[in-house]
Amino acid sequence: MNKVEIFNETTEELDLKFLKQLIDYALEYKKLDKVIFNVIFVDNEKIRKINREYRQIDKETDVISFALEDNEEIKFEFGRLLGDIYISVTKMKQQAKEYGHSEKREMAFLTIHGLLHLLGYDHMNKNDEEVMFKEQELILDGFGITR
Repeated sequence: MNKVEIFNETTEELDLKFLKQLIDYALEYKKLDKVIFNVIFVDNEKIRKINREYRQIDKETDVISFALEDNEEIKFEFGRLLGDIYISVTKMKQQAKEYGHSEKREMAFLTIHGLLHLLGYDHMNKNDEEVMFKEQELILDGFGITR
């Protein structure tokens, strides 16, 4: 049984029921059971602070993932403690406009992107980027979130 907590630390109204369904679909798609992680929606000020503190980059970003499984030493009887995904609602809304799609699609994209980072995917080189972005699209398309 998976345990996913979603926190909205902003005053923006978000469709968290939709997001929970997407996450359930993604976990089933990836055949994951007994995982625990959080999705936290914040404003630009908060994500900039996090980005500055942990990545030494003093600017806003759209999503930051803190993967706890980077440390192989950490083991839990109850399953996998994946970590936290922080998403800037401000950036999410801006990017939806820029890319010409709905805020719901952008929220879905950023959440799945963050989840894949928690699972060890990255996009530091071209090959890894292709693998990660293909996996994102398969999950989003499978759930009915298309471009």
